[in-house]
Amino acid sequence: MITARAFAGKHYAVLGLARSGLATVNALLASGARVTAWDDNPQAQEKLFSRVGGSPDAARSAASGSGLGPCLRRETEWDLSEFDSIVVTPGLPLNRHPIAGRAKDAGVEIIGDIELFARARPELPPHKVVGITGTNGKSTTTALVHHILKTAGVPTEMGGNIGLPILAQDPLPAGGVYVLELSSYQIDLTQSLDCDVAVLLNITPDHLDRYESFEAYATSKMRLFEMQTPGHNMVVRVTEAHDFNIPGQGVVASFIEDVFDFKEMRPKEQREWPAMQGPHNLENASAAIEVCDILGLQVQQIRDGLRTYPGLPHRMERVAEKGGVLFVNDSKATNPTATAPALAAFPKIRWICGGQAKSDNLDECAPHFDHVRKAYTIGEAGEMFASLLSPHMAVAECVTLDEAVRAAASEAQAGDTVLLSPACASFDQFRDFEARGDAFRVLVGEL
Repeated sequence: MITARAFAGKHYAVLGLARSGLATVNALLASGARVTAWDDNPQAQEKLFSRVGGSPDAARSAASGSGLGPCLRRETEWDLSEFDSIVVTPGLPLNRHPIAGRAKDAGVEIIGDIELFARARPELPPHKVVGITGTNGKSTTTALVHHILKTAGVPTEMGGNIGLPILAQDPLPAGGVYVLELSSYQIDLTQSLDCDVAVLLNITPDHLDRYESFEAYATSKMRLFEMQTPGHNMVVRVTEAHDFNIPGQGVVASFIEDVFDFKEMRPKEQREWPAMQGPHNLENASAAIEVCDILGLQVQQIRDGLRTYPGLPHRMERVAEKGGVLFVNDSKATNPTATAPALAAFPKIRWICGGQAKSDNLDECAPHFDHVRKAYTIGEAGEMFASLLSPHMAVAECVTLDEAVRAAASEAQAGDTVLLSPACASFDQFRDFEARGDAFRVLVGEL
C-alpha cells in the first residue's frame, strides 16, 4: 500500500468504508496516523472489525491515541475539533450531507483519498501522474493508457475511479506512471494533485443532483487543470477549450481533434483496434495516443497497445455471436450522450434501453435512430422512452431485461446487433450498471 510519514501522528476521520474508505483506513494506520471511522452499512462495519481482529467491541472502543487500530464511532457523535482532516467517500453527497456544514463551522477540511495520494507523492520514487476526467469515456481512456504503457514495459498502475483504490496499491519504482480516472466528485475532494498530464475528454450534463447547475459541474472538472503547475501538459477537445476558456496559464495544451495531424498514425488504423470501434472510441484513442506521446513512447509501442487492448466490461463489450447475431453489453452507458456512440457504431441494431432516466429526452441519440431496427424498452423509463421512440421506429415495451433479451433475440436476423445500451441509470432494477451488464451476459448465455 502507499503510506507517508506526512500522515504520522495526525488524527483523521474517515466517513464511508467501501473499498476506497477501507484502503484509506489501512494506509493511514500503516503510516502511524490515528483514525476514527464510520459507515451506516453494517457490512462495511464488519470489514472494519476484521481490521482489528474481528471484534466489534475492539473497533468501537479502540484507543484513538494508540495508532494500532481504528476507532469506530458514529459520525453524529464526532467532535470535529479532534481531527486534522475528514476523509469522505466520493459517493457521499456533500451538497446534502450535514457533515459539510459541521466541518465548515469547525474549520476542518474535507478531502478524499486522491488528495491523500497527492500528499504522499513527495515520498514516492520519482514518477508521473496522468489524470483523466470527462463525462463519458474516462474509464476506457484510463484503461487504454494504462494498457499501452504496460505493453511498452513502463511500470504503471491505474486507480481512482477504476480498479483498486490508489492507496491500496504498492508504490511504483522510479520512472513509473500512475494513471487515474477522476470523477468530478473525486476532484471536488482534491486540493493539490498536480498531474503531469491532465485530460478532459468532454463535458455534458450529468450528476446535476449534486451540482446547482451545469456550469458548476463543469467548474468542478476544470479544477483538474487549475491544480497543475506551469510546464505540465493538458489534453482537451477544442470545443471545451473554447466554451470554458481553457487552457490554464503556463500549461502546455494539446487538442484531441488535432492528434492525427502530428503523428505517424491515421484514423483508418482504427479498424485494427478491435476493442476501440465507433467514433467515440476514436476520440478516446486520440486522447490516449497524445498522452502516451507526451510520456515519450514510440509510435510502434502505441500501435501495439491499441491492437492488443482487450476493452473493459460493460463498455461496448462483445458478449457473444449466435446465428450471425452479435450481442453487445454497453451497460455503462447510463445517459443518452453515452449511448449515442454505440448507436453510431453498429448499422442494424435491436436496442434495449431504459432504466432510471437522467433526462426526459433522447436528443443525443436521435442522429443515429436510422441504425435501429427496433427498440425494446425496460424499467421506470420504459413507457417514456417508448413514447419518444415510437414516431421513429418499432418499439416493444418489455419492462424487464430478461423479457427484452428474449424478444430481441427471437426477432433478430443475421447481421443484426442486439445492443444493451440503456441511456439510463440502473438503480430501478439493479444494484449498479455492472449487475445489469452481468445479468445481460447470463441471459445471452442462456439463449
